[in-house]
Amino acid sequence: MSKSYKEYMPQITTFIFDVDGVLTDGTITVFPNGELIRQMNIKDGYAMKTAIKQGFNICIISGGTNEAVKSRLAALGITDIYLGAHHKIEPFKAYLAAKNIAPEEILYMGDDIPDYPVMKEVGIAACPKDAVAEIQSISSYISQKKGGAGCVRDVIEQVLKVQDKWHVNFDAQVE
Repeated sequence: MSKSYKEYMPQITTFIFDVDGVLTDGTITVFPNGELIRQMNIKDGYAMKTAIKQGFNICIISGGTNEAVKSRLAALGITDIYLGAHHKIEPFKAYLAAKNIAPEEILYMGDDIPDYPVMKEVGIAACPKDAVAEIQSISSYISQKKGGAGCVRDVIEQVLKVQDKWHVNFDAQVE
């Protein structure tokens, strides 16, 4: 019998997230000038900042190339951001080598086919509830939240609570 995802949570040191469909709902608004606009959930931002403050690594691997997305993530304190990654396994392996992280220490949340190869390699493969069927089939955890609607907060909060690192700070602020 295989372990449940909760049994892997104590060893998680690193979160890796896709952007479109995970940190956003996957909707892109295209303006007449060609600018692409995405929306992110502030609760996901709070959880990511909290995880960083508690010593966790956060990495973003996305096929998108929007500089505004990069700016938002950098403002949260995320420094490991791989944009334009159409073959996500390559930046994933480079990140592991650079940070000396074992795959079983990672929770990766993705929602679509480009995430599949990386999700097969990590300790916990997770996805939002509106992920495609192929991703749901390999996920050890499917959030009850949709992409862009708090699924990132959901997984971070669970891991931090299991590790007794989720402490409510009523004075905390998120940009």
